[in-house]
Amino acid sequence: MLTKEKTFDFISETERLVIRPLKNDDYLNWFNEFNNRFPSQHRHDKGKIDMSECTEEWFHNLVKKHQELALNDTAHVFGIFRKNDGIHLGMVDFSTLARDNFQWGRIGYTIHNHFWRKGYGKEAVKEAINIAFRDLKFHRIEAHINVDNAPSINLAKCVGMEFECIRKAFIYEYEKWTDHLIYYINSK
Repeated sequence: MLTKEKTFDFISETERLVIRPLKNDDYLNWFNEFNNRFPSQHRHDKGKIDMSECTEEWFHNLVKKHQELALNDTAHVFGIFRKNDGIHLGMVDFSTLARDNFQWGRIGYTIHNHFWRKGYGKEAVKEAINIAFRDLKFHRIEAHINVDNAPSINLAKCVGMEFECIRKAFIYEYEKWTDHLIYYINSK
């Protein structure tokens, strides 16, 4: 598990990306890229969202909340930034499902839709899985994916995750209980 000092100063890099927790001075970059999203491209893409409540103070509270979640090992939330210009591309997060004899977590990921089809998602999620095993000390990572979310399914497969099962009526969304596909990867 990352310590307090490591959590707030944590940086992991790939060839094109920097993955790290959000900082207060990321506000304008973060806000602009959420604001620059294209309209929704499919059912599971939120597309443009109302950013009116996302003031700088609101964002600072979000950063603080992410830090608290990491300190409690409840969730670890990282921004994805392009290395050459620092632009905010999206987010990746891990929720701790169980520790002790399990060391089990869930991954979530999103790339702003105006940066799709450039390989950023694959590069970010591959590195995020490395972070999960190397730094967060998880043994098993799961992705919980809507059965009709082909882009997310393809991404999970591309980074080496394997299909395990369908969990019936797994999550309440879209005003009903929905099934989810479970993709997983274990540490070596």
